[in-house]
Amino acid sequence: MSTSRRLRAARVRVVGAAFLATASVLLLGGCAAGTHPGAAATIGDTEISVGDLDKSTNAIQGAVGEQEVAPAAVLGLLVDNELAAQVLDQRSITVSEAEIVPAMKVVVDQSLYEKFAANPVTNDFLRNSARALIGRIKLAGGTGITDPNAQQLNTDGGKVLEDAAKKITVNVAPRYGKWDGAKVDGTSGSLSDLSEQSKPTPTPPAQGEQPQG
Repeated sequence: MSTSRRLRAARVRVVGAAFLATASVLLLGGCAAGTHPGAAATIGDTEISVGDLDKSTNAIQGAVGEQEVAPAAVLGLLVDNELAAQVLDQRSITVSEAEIVPAMKVVVDQSLYEKFAANPVTNDFLRNSARALIGRIKLAGGTGITDPNAQQLNTDGGKVLEDAAKKITVNVAPRYGKWDGAKVDGTSGSLSDLSEQSKPTPTPPAQGEQPQG
């Protein structure tokens, strides 16, 4: 699987799936209601500072390599992880260390795992992503990543999480996009949109075919 394909997913998925999203870099400034100049986003009473976002983006960029990683895409993942943590706490759903460690190895492509695990910042990101993954599975009634229906339960749990998260106030600084009630939505319309450099080259129409409008 190419690096470009690995980076298209905006959310953490089950075994073997890539999770990093890419998006056009957002240049708009300003602060949303509920945030201040030093905040990239607030989730309930928890703040993700611009400094923390920059550290996470730089660390992930270093692990990924060539493909550009947009701060807005990273912020979307950080918000997702925090929402999962808050919903799990509200519902008294626990995730043990014994569950987190093996799950850390399935939330990123295996070719990237060692790089993510080696850096304290990306290692912490892996841990939070692993907890969120297990949490989604448990929210749907599953037992964890070893559940035979883990992939479907992850999807179903994501819907449960999304519904529960509507009761949590989320604010995002405009420079990174906006919170649409379910995700951080950048000016490109989706966190999973590819940057211009990584979009596939359109296949020219075969001889005799009229190009589509």
